[in-house]
Amino acid sequence: MRKKNSYKVAVVGATGIVGEAILAMLSERNFPASTLVALASERSAGSKISVAGQQLTVGNVLDEDFHDVDIAFFSAGSPTSRSQVPRAVAAGAVVIDNSSEFRYQDDIPLVVCEVNPKAIAQYTNCSIIANPNCSTMQMLVALAPIHRAVGLSKINVATYQSVSGAGRSGIEELGRQSAALLHFHQIEAEKFPQQIAFNVIPQIDDFQSNGYTKEEMKLVWETHKILADPGIEVNPTAVRVPVFYGHAEAVHLETVSPMSANEARTLLSEAPGVVLCDGHQVGAYPTPVNDATGKDPVFVGRIRESLTGAYGLNLWIVADNIRKGAALNAVQIAEHLVSDYL
Repeated sequence: MRKKNSYKVAVVGATGIVGEAILAMLSERNFPASTLVALASERSAGSKISVAGQQLTVGNVLDEDFHDVDIAFFSAGSPTSRSQVPRAVAAGAVVIDNSSEFRYQDDIPLVVCEVNPKAIAQYTNCSIIANPNCSTMQMLVALAPIHRAVGLSKINVATYQSVSGAGRSGIEELGRQSAALLHFHQIEAEKFPQQIAFNVIPQIDDFQSNGYTKEEMKLVWETHKILADPGIEVNPTAVRVPVFYGHAEAVHLETVSPMSANEARTLLSEAPGVVLCDGHQVGAYPTPVNDATGKDPVFVGRIRESLTGAYGLNLWIVADNIRKGAALNAVQIAEHLVSDYL
């Protein structure tokens, strides 16, 4: 593909919350798109969406031939990616995929732009770049600078993940259940395995044979691949919480060489994509509602040295799972592509 001044861009899953965020961010960041093609399932085909004042008619992805599409963002789930990404690639598009379908293939780069942007060059293997899971994304933006400085030997992480991670239906279920319970009505759990309103659920995705859920194992698999360090021990617990937007993570890590809390603060205060919110006063820490929602950075606070042994640090990491956790990183990948490769 020869260098261009502008690019034809397709967004598959354009009517979902991540697809909508991708379209918005392409506009916000002035991505050089000459043409935007909005695609979704047959159910949504024909609907209208507005992007930067422009009305787009949503097409059926099954009818799209991806003719002359330069970059295709896929954010419609693994089954759609499995069936439609090969068609887009065969037509000549470079695909940035938000599903888990291609993340664990050795020949497909898995990229967090603040961590391993050079891996984007491997897109020539299959014309596919995988976007990591939202919880992995924010954790590694914060931990990669520490890994580069002193090495990581162990990560214990508990995630507190908002319902938007389950899509629009997750948001609607939390809203519907909350309203019903406040009016003393009975509720039913549909999207989540148990009531989510005023509750926490220690299960995200399906259980695996080792007793961990797939969401938890994504943190293991993706950390190893992105940091190119399979020796890091990752011990995860993923929990769904009744918050609309923004994931939080309590991380206890052990480093190969010592690093003090003050050294970690200094390092993270200068790290790309990180905002340090770390004080010892009431409220001097980041939360999804007050800090992360609608924002691009990863926020880090509660940095302190472990009480249980040497070379240990604790951190609290918060980010908007729809923006940085999905849409922003995908658009950043596209920006690297057009700047350095296409």
